[in-house]
Amino acid sequence: MKIALIGYGKMGKMIEEIALSRGHEIVSIIDIDNQDDFESAAFASADVAIEFTAPHAAYGNYLKAFAKNVKVVSGSTGWMAEHGDEVKRMCSEGGQTLFWASNFSIGVAIFSAVNRYLARIMNSFPQYDVEMNEVHHIHKLDAPSGTAITLAEEIVAELDRKEGWTKGTLTAPDGSISGNDNADSSRLRIDSIRSGEVPGIHSIKYDSDADSITITHDAHSRRGFALGAVLAAEFTANNSGLLTISDMFKF
Repeated sequence: MKIALIGYGKMGKMIEEIALSRGHEIVSIIDIDNQDDFESAAFASADVAIEFTAPHAAYGNYLKAFAKNVKVVSGSTGWMAEHGDEVKRMCSEGGQTLFWASNFSIGVAIFSAVNRYLARIMNSFPQYDVEMNEVHHIHKLDAPSGTAITLAEEIVAELDRKEGWTKGTLTAPDGSISGNDNADSSRLRIDSIRSGEVPGIHSIKYDSDADSITITHDAHSRRGFALGAVLAAEFTANNSGLLTISDMFKF
């Protein structure tokens, strides 16, 4: 398979390593300093482009790839509120393909399935309130993480007593705390911590007067995310439309 990389930071380099080890060819690497390469024959020859950039750049990257009829796998977040409907239209009516996920880790996909199942059970036990905590490295700018938001939306969809999620506290790398730890009972609170080089930890806690139940996913490195992105590219090469992790993994 011919792969183009859009974004060549730590994640892009790891994706390149894994893709090559699985026998794929990297035909184009586009970063901030060579945007003209979107117009190159090499980029247009790609079966799939894997995009990991910044939220403000993602939508524009999709348009440039779609203009060359290149399928896209993307882990960039923050574009859906403004451009989600248009991207859906391009995939449903315009013949384009985007595989999007807030997290490509196989472990997170399994964790997500467990999260949905547990939330369905807990809908019958209102004595348990639920909250979430996520920890990431100090370079991560968004809070809560895209993965935390996805997990929270899954819980809200299953719990009748929750109408949505809300930002809780943010503990900065210097230890300072901002935000609010008093959430309305109808909202699932997500607390965030930025510390060191933590790849990502997500914990969901159901707490009652009698006991508590906590499930946690703890990423050991970014490698699991990179492998998942390459697996998604392999899946996308043979599928079309707007795709998600649930299309690839039938849990």
